[in-house]
Amino acid sequence: MTTKIPAFSEIAAVDLGSNSFRLQLARVVDGRLIFHDSLREAVRLGAGLGKDKHLDADAQRRAIDCLKRFGERLRGLAPQAVRAVATNTFRVAKNASQLLQQAQAALGFPIEIIAGREEARMIFVGVSHDLPAAAHKRLVIDIGGGSTEFIIGSGFEPIEMESLYMGCVSYSLRFFPEGKINESSLEQAKIAAASEIQGIRKNFTADHWQEAVGSSGTARSLGEILRLNDLSDGAITRDGLRQLCNLLLKAKDTKKLQIPGLSADRVAVLPGGLAIMMAAFDALNIERMTTASSALREGVLYELLGRMHHQDTREATVNSFMRRYHVDRAQARRVQVLALSLLAQVNNKLRMDETAASHYLIWAAKLHEIGVSIAHTGFHKHSAYIIENADMPGFSKMEQLTLGLLMRAQRRSLAKLTMPPVSDDRCLLVLILRLAILFHRNRMDGDFPQLALSWEQDGFQLLLEPDWLKDNPLTEAELTSEIAYWKDIGISLDVH
Repeated sequence: MTTKIPAFSEIAAVDLGSNSFRLQLARVVDGRLIFHDSLREAVRLGAGLGKDKHLDADAQRRAIDCLKRFGERLRGLAPQAVRAVATNTFRVAKNASQLLQQAQAALGFPIEIIAGREEARMIFVGVSHDLPAAAHKRLVIDIGGGSTEFIIGSGFEPIEMESLYMGCVSYSLRFFPEGKINESSLEQAKIAAASEIQGIRKNFTADHWQEAVGSSGTARSLGEILRLNDLSDGAITRDGLRQLCNLLLKAKDTKKLQIPGLSADRVAVLPGGLAIMMAAFDALNIERMTTASSALREGVLYELLGRMHHQDTREATVNSFMRRYHVDRAQARRVQVLALSLLAQVNNKLRMDETAASHYLIWAAKLHEIGVSIAHTGFHKHSAYIIENADMPGFSKMEQLTLGLLMRAQRRSLAKLTMPPVSDDRCLLVLILRLAILFHRNRMDGDFPQLALSWEQDGFQLLLEPDWLKDNPLTEAELTSEIAYWKDIGISLDVH
């Protein structure tokens, strides 16, 4: 089974950034994207992040109000035609899970929190589709509200990716409180950014690429300001940044800044973004940078388009992991076939999309034994650790955590795990994976009975062929243990 999704005539991406929330819609015509509508609101979510890493009530209210408006525009689109991703502030806020539930209800669609490197990868996908085809390597820098992504790639493929915890909102709040600007604060911001960049500098200096490109609001704003003030031809240059810096120092306060090209919603975060860009130019030996109009949300749309045309990055990632960890492909196929057969018997009771549930079981079947490459003892724990912590292009953090749960819960006791309730789809997926593995422990084709699975409010029921267990005492013993494992966590598994 592939991870292809149905073809839609219209798809949408929602980018929940630390500075702005963006909605981009596109029509799909002859396999190509035609962008036709977009919305942007400066929510300043990152500005509501306190020292205790909790988002304040005002920031949460701004986010929910914005998503309600976005939700109205998206009304009528199929769930699989919309992908919403949340970035740095959702990654670091301690009360992000609470906001996430409200945000999903307001938007009307699931929201995925993506890792920094996954954000970087999709930024490069979006930017590279916006630029002329080229064989040389490009450096892309995306200064967001709470994080800055650095990517080197060729064509549509990223090669090096990093995400640093610094952004135009966080740096403006930290170094330029109340919009006050002076030489000392600007120098401190540049030093702090340079210190962050120092850790990745080795792989991103100018001898590793031939063209530098800036994406998202900070880079585009800087390029436009430099162009309209005759400080460059629209590109970001070292000299242009220096002259813009002098203009800010002369004004001393963002409230007094009146520079052609500087929009009202960009004023407050300009100093932080400028300091980060200047530090990047110095540390990476950049002399000139062009700007791109596309970024994360366009990358998300191209990912959706790929899934519609059987080019799912997640599928490529799973296959790569199977090769890297020398997975027994025949066994993975056996487990997958039985797991999907069991799912088909209960999919009418699923809360999640049936395709999503199938994806989880396919990925789990293919990857459940990757931990064996580390050690056979406790290999399920090793498999879970790899899945939860590795860079997995195409996967959101929540997908990795769900897949990690399946890995960790695939065998032995469930009592020490934080298991979801029996009403949760993930509980069903755990059971199905465990049964598929249990009945294929002999690693042989076709040597298992006909099974009938049902899912009730208090647990599960499994029906087998009459007398089959009498001829298979090892499997009978394992099923007895399985019943006890589920009983230990208050969930019944009846086998008849």
